[in-house]
Amino acid sequence: MTVATKPSPQTKTRRLEQLAILVDQALERLLPDATAVPPIVHEAMRYCVLGRGKRFRPLLCLGAAEAVGAQARQALPVACALELVHTYSLVHDDLPAMDNADERRGQATCHRKFGEGNAILVGDALLTLAFEVLGRNGTPNGLEIVRIISHACGTTGLIGGQVLDLQAASHTLASAAKALTDIAQRKTAALIAASVVTGALAGGANANQVRAAQRYGQDLGLAFQLIDDMHDQDGLAAAMGVDAARDEAHKLISRAVKALEPFGRRADMLRQMADWLESTSERAPTR
Repeated sequence: MTVATKPSPQTKTRRLEQLAILVDQALERLLPDATAVPPIVHEAMRYCVLGRGKRFRPLLCLGAAEAVGAQARQALPVACALELVHTYSLVHDDLPAMDNADERRGQATCHRKFGEGNAILVGDALLTLAFEVLGRNGTPNGLEIVRIISHACGTTGLIGGQVLDLQAASHTLASAAKALTDIAQRKTAALIAASVVTGALAGGANANQVRAAQRYGQDLGLAFQLIDDMHDQDGLAAAMGVDAARDEAHKLISRAVKALEPFGRRADMLRQMADWLESTSERAPTR
């Protein structure tokens, strides 16, 4: 009798890398050719999306589909749409009227390379393409997936969080942590939670599974922002203190992993994503 062996950490890492490549290949096919008219916007879309990023949200989406018993590929169109939405948010976040960033992931931001007007249109085009992708296929629970992603992008999510971010300078130090947590819940955690929930729905999740996916995604999303702020030494990490931010991130990740218990071994990919996030907190500056 053959005894099943538990996959090694190297095997799990290799699988994540393979799935990230799968997402990259799908995005390559979905994005317009760089020479298609008008070429400047299509070149810029590809510049912003391809060859960069950890594909954190798409991998969560694929992992959630697996957690409810489906093949990861079943959620691939949703995973790609989420990456397009995420990239749109970064392009607009970097604009002079927002964060006025010169670099993103080691290269010039979209507005620095292609001009501010084109960057605005690139963000619009990526968001529009995301919903076109969601409408092209027969993914289960398609309308509910569109509703959830729209909610995560709107005034209760990304856009609302950006508005609050623009107003954050007016907050007193005493209220800064609370205000920044609200911003993080909207700008970061909302789309991360939506990535998990929509992946589960694409895999045919039931109501109990959707609730568990939401709990995991919401806690992981806030932990993600805390750790990101720890690396940048700003935001919540500055308001709370690095040690307090690290402790809170650990608690949130632990709670997120606990929410996966009903899924059993099928949620191993989501556990691995949580483990990866936890490991990045250890590399953050201590002060």
